[in-house]
Amino acid sequence: MKLRRLFLTITAFAIAMGFLESAVVVYLREILYPAGFDFPLSLMPVRLGVTELLREMATLVMLVSIGMIAARRFSTGFAWFIYSFAIWDIFYYVFLWLLLGWPQSLMTWDILFLIPTTWTGPVLSPVLVSLTMILLALVILVGNERGLVTRIPGKIWAGVILGSLILIFGFICDYSQHMLTHFTLVQMFQVKNPEVLEVATRYIPDRFPWWIFGMGEGVILFSIWWYQKQLTQE
Repeated sequence: MKLRRLFLTITAFAIAMGFLESAVVVYLREILYPAGFDFPLSLMPVRLGVTELLREMATLVMLVSIGMIAARRFSTGFAWFIYSFAIWDIFYYVFLWLLLGWPQSLMTWDILFLIPTTWTGPVLSPVLVSLTMILLALVILVGNERGLVTRIPGKIWAGVILGSLILIFGFICDYSQHMLTHFTLVQMFQVKNPEVLEVATRYIPDRFPWWIFGMGEGVILFSIWWYQKQLTQE
């Protein structure tokens, strides 16, 4: 019963966060893309850019706080964190579609994140990652509810982290290739440099490396399967 109440409460909170996130994007698009969002990007004022970075960091703090409040154990706290993150991300797109009719399809390109650099990909890619996060969270939380020891072994952590790094590389590689044809790696992060900003606004997504994405997802899904197998053997 307690688990059910937590699911309902945290799901409602994450859905509400998804609406707030989509509302902010509606305002930003009204300012920067009055004719509708598309690539190449509009030049964002530095103040807005810094605000966006801080907002994303604040969002992560809020999601981490959910895990810390909802559970005492690290594994279950981590589960609530990734569960709320996934629900928030999925409903962010649901509300954007309801409010703006965007994205037109799951293959529509989007800017996904700005830390440490710009992440881009078709909407389908973060949705698939979110569903994977929900799967891992359910394995941990249901196992904990059944009285199993849900501590995540180091080998499982290694697999999840490796898969996540592969996914991140896939998300940033197209944009990074565009920027690195003009600047060094250090120069690429000089967000106050007018030349860097000007080149960044010329970025148009070319192709998404689905094979890299598939590798990352495969490593994480194998790690989840391995973890589930270890839980059921205890």
